[in-house]
Amino acid sequence: MFKQAFTLLFLIICIGTHAQTGSYENSSTLKIEDFMKGENFVGFQPENIKWSDDSERIYFEWNPEQNLLSDHYYYDLKEEKIIKIDPEHYSQIPESGDWNKEHTKKVYSKNGDIFLFDIEKKSHLQVTNTVGTESGPQFTGNENSVTFKRGNNLFSWNLESGTINQLTDFKPGSEKQEPENTEQEGFLMAEEEALFNTVTQSIAKKNLREQRSKKSDPERPKTIYIGKKRITSFKISPDTRFIGYSLYERAKAKATKMMDFVNETGYTKEYDARPKVGSPLSSFQTFIYDRERDTTITFDIKQIPGIYEKPEFVKEYHKDDNDYNDKYDEPRDVVLVDLLFNENNEAVVVYRSEDNKDRWIMKADLETGDLELLHREHNDAWVGGPGISSWNYYPGNIGFTNDPEILYYQSEETGFSHLYTVNINSKEQKQLTSGSWEVLDADLSNDKETFFITANKTSPFDHHFFTMPVEGGDLEQFTTGQGNYDVSVSPNEKWLAIRYSYSNNPWDLYLMPLKAGKEMKRITESTTDEFKQYSWRAPEIITFVADDGEEVPARIYTPDEENKNGAAVIFVHGAGYLQNVHHWWSTYFREYMFHNFLTDNGYTVLDIDYRGSAGYGEEWRTAIYRHMGGKDLSDQVDGAEFLIEEYGIDPEKIGIYGGSYGGFITLMALFNASETFNAGAAIRSVTDWAHYNHGYTSNILNTPTEDPKAYRRSSPIYFAENLEDPLLILHGLQDDNVQPQDVIRLSQRLIELGKHGWETVYYPVEPHGFKEAASWTDEYTRIYKLFQKHLLDKN
Repeated sequence: MFKQAFTLLFLIICIGTHAQTGSYENSSTLKIEDFMKGENFVGFQPENIKWSDDSERIYFEWNPEQNLLSDHYYYDLKEEKIIKIDPEHYSQIPESGDWNKEHTKKVYSKNGDIFLFDIEKKSHLQVTNTVGTESGPQFTGNENSVTFKRGNNLFSWNLESGTINQLTDFKPGSEKQEPENTEQEGFLMAEEEALFNTVTQSIAKKNLREQRSKKSDPERPKTIYIGKKRITSFKISPDTRFIGYSLYERAKAKATKMMDFVNETGYTKEYDARPKVGSPLSSFQTFIYDRERDTTITFDIKQIPGIYEKPEFVKEYHKDDNDYNDKYDEPRDVVLVDLLFNENNEAVVVYRSEDNKDRWIMKADLETGDLELLHREHNDAWVGGPGISSWNYYPGNIGFTNDPEILYYQSEETGFSHLYTVNINSKEQKQLTSGSWEVLDADLSNDKETFFITANKTSPFDHHFFTMPVEGGDLEQFTTGQGNYDVSVSPNEKWLAIRYSYSNNPWDLYLMPLKAGKEMKRITESTTDEFKQYSWRAPEIITFVADDGEEVPARIYTPDEENKNGAAVIFVHGAGYLQNVHHWWSTYFREYMFHNFLTDNGYTVLDIDYRGSAGYGEEWRTAIYRHMGGKDLSDQVDGAEFLIEEYGIDPEKIGIYGGSYGGFITLMALFNASETFNAGAAIRSVTDWAHYNHGYTSNILNTPTEDPKAYRRSSPIYFAENLEDPLLILHGLQDDNVQPQDVIRLSQRLIELGKHGWETVYYPVEPHGFKEAASWTDEYTRIYKLFQKHLLDKN
């Protein structure tokens, strides 16, 4: 281990050029070392909003005093004031749970025990008090009992009698079988019983005792042995007859290694991290246990429509294969991501294919295992979008309405994610929302007659709160004006707790009645005096025309004419599927402040929602399929040309930078579009997609062995020979997401290619998202100096 650590450290020293940041020329009143303090400069915004069960308080985390950790507060609606909670009273903070139909009682888990809240009595009854962990409580259909999980088993608590019953008995290992008698032993036993009356009487007594014991013993659940697998989830029908459970078997996938150089021990630590894309996947098996018939079934996936279909991309590798068949001999691998029961004890299952191309919603017959298709979501690229089951096996926005036969779900069937319903018995489908916009979130009211919807209906750059009847119809808008309204509805559905922000105004907490046309009342004031001293820009949202005719949205920061230096910087946001062109406080708020700083110093800054970004529908989302560094890169190039033509930018003075996916695009820009960009800073960059994780990468590029063409044309390391312009690479050594090996491998490639004009800087204690202000300051000082030196010829 020491040898590995020493080798890596030696490599870092050899390939890293660590220039001192020193001072830098600055025409702004802002200083990098100030605003790179992050929340300590801006102010800590309220987070983790929760309503009290009686709807009289709003709980949230906040840190206005800028302590080492955030504290817990609540806003009292009656007293109209904010109160800080002492740590010894943290137990009063509400937990999510399951409400009964009348919304008068709630069961929830806290600190590993089960509690029952009665809203009329305002009482909290502790149901369990054990050293084990109980979780996942929910009311049964008749609401006389509550089921919950303890360890690997399900239990029920009867509200009237207080009795706790065990519903399942899952045990590791396998059932131990008594060894069978040999033929010779069987002969001897039969002879003994025939010869001796005492033996016959003894056997008869033994059998009678066993019969009496079975009749007198209380009913116990059947023992089910699960071997070395473990249970990952439970679903139980309202009548408690059917119990669905999944068994998980971890794949034997080779882990990557990470090194921790700076820690409290003074020794280098090595630890395992994630596998790489294409590694063997863990397996899940789902079973239904019928308590009434004491039987267990599983679903035969061969019933699923299209289960044998090969993905479209596979055909590209078999163009000259005359006997190529577009069907697999075996069904594709799938994962059951959700099992839902309605009030009538009918079941619906949601499957997703492991190749990411399909999601199926199906009605399941729990006695026979038969499946009936209700809806198939197919995409030749990959299934995804708001409210739709995605790569991390999130089941999506799906559930039953006030009619137990009507299931709602979201689909990109029209190219934008919208709400639909389907009758699980008649199969009749209905589209509830439509248009060139997306439903971002949808929840049902307590009576299940109304949808509470968050959508970008008014503009792709604003998120608003709406309501809509459960059967569809006009949406009623409650929030107005530009920005993002992150809404939490009170349990009594009379109030809205709203986190709101605007482009140049960070998130704060507001209160509003659940009535259209009412105004919001501000509860928190989070920004610091230091932050308020500067007049922060609200960047203008514009569009430009890409080379394929598409309108590309972007935010632009323009300096005063007398301060303009003719140079421009293009920022590339990370995460791939993320939106950064909008009217709210950016996830990239440090970068937003840096852009204000750059603009003060004469730069024009362009921030593009390139192809692959969120908020613009399915076609935009999947435009990067099988070629990252294709349309997403050409959008940056077209943005640069737009700046030259419309804003008079000098074509020899255009820089580019970004982190994570933005760092990847920066590398592709300098390797494949050097005629457009003159310098770039790549932060925490993917350099070879075959070395990234499976969930994200397999969606877009399939797997390296199945689709090597996609990986080669999408990975910067294969284009490193084209580097001509100055490149600054910055990476945290504790980044277990985009791991340091990515840029170390690229560095070796550049060394072997004899490339110069690039440098790599490592940050020993930083993960993927930096934590320390000193690291942020060092990083962005270097980026600013890169642009000053190579775009403006200033040392």
